[in-house]
Amino acid sequence: MRCPKCGCQDDKVIDSRASKEGATIRRRRQCLGCSHRFTTYEEIERGNLLVLKRDGRREEFSKEKLLSGIKKACQKRPISPKTIEDLVEKIVNEVTDKYEKEVVGEVVGKLVMEGLRKLDDVAYVRFASVYRRFQEATDFVQEVKKLENK
Repeated sequence: MRCPKCGCQDDKVIDSRASKEGATIRRRRQCLGCSHRFTTYEEIERGNLLVLKRDGRREEFSKEKLLSGIKKACQKRPISPKTIEDLVEKIVNEVTDKYEKEVVGEVVGKLVMEGLRKLDDVAYVRFASVYRRFQEATDFVQEVKKLENK
């Protein structure tokens, strides 16, 4: 690990803690060259999982893209960043546990919609409008009526 202050590659680990339900390890380090303290995070690297899109293309599964889509749906809603991150972690874990090489995009979309439905109705409808490609206002109305019935 290279010190962010002086660039020295010699350091010692002062403290290690599991975070995010054990999926990440947080390490406090101290540079042996300049004594600067800094934090690093260690995370399990998952294999290259591909997402099979509607049009037949294959795209690498991206946690960042998933997070971005969920954040857009939750924009200006009373949902904390921690809650969003927890939902993303839950979906990533579920997808990577069940699928090794390839997952159909529809599976990921349904997991997101289930998670958002439990969090916030508006965020759910926003995501559904993009995911299901709503074309007219009546599509929105039908989706809201489904929410009211449940």
